[in-house]
Amino acid sequence: MTAPYFFGYGSLVNRATHDYLDPQPARLRGWRRAWRHTDLRPVAFLTAVPCEASEIDGLIAHVPGNDWAALDEREWAYDRHSATQSISHDLAHPADIAVYAVPVERQSAPDTRHPILLSYLDVVVQGYHQMFGLEGVTAFFETTDGWDAPILDDRAAPRYPRHQRLASDETALVDQHLSRLNANLIQPT
Repeated sequence: MTAPYFFGYGSLVNRATHDYLDPQPARLRGWRRAWRHTDLRPVAFLTAVPCEASEIDGLIAHVPGNDWAALDEREWAYDRHSATQSISHDLAHPADIAVYAVPVERQSAPDTRHPILLSYLDVVVQGYHQMFGLEGVTAFFETTDGWDAPILDDRAAPRYPRHQRLASDETALVDQHLSRLNANLIQPT
């Protein structure tokens, strides 16, 4: 039997944000990450976008209860795409692997009304740091588009529901990359 897995490229990489079974590092070929807003959500989130020349690291996890329909409901703002042949992993058994992406027709650029949440970005970078080290964090920033988007500095009062406490060296790591990118940090009103 082929086990169902899905590929995460954002907050799923941070194992503290979920209890999915059998999370494993993996690499997806032919896709990049991008910050996008969708009319289905109030803030910008990461999505995967097809890009023949790109590869991104992430985590695969077993679909809870082998129930794609329940996972589709949880990921309601995204479409599920088959990615089995595009993912490198170390599973010892066959897997049917999918990646979730915001439908192209529902995507728009983040703006000040729909910014990236710094509390969300912090969670993602913490996960990449724990799973892939400093090189993984650098690769995350390099293989993600949309860094010209406004980033709401909500660290003092996190709006992301699965936010995590970061150590001072972790926040410094995020801040260093954002500074290098001349990121547009905005303050809450």
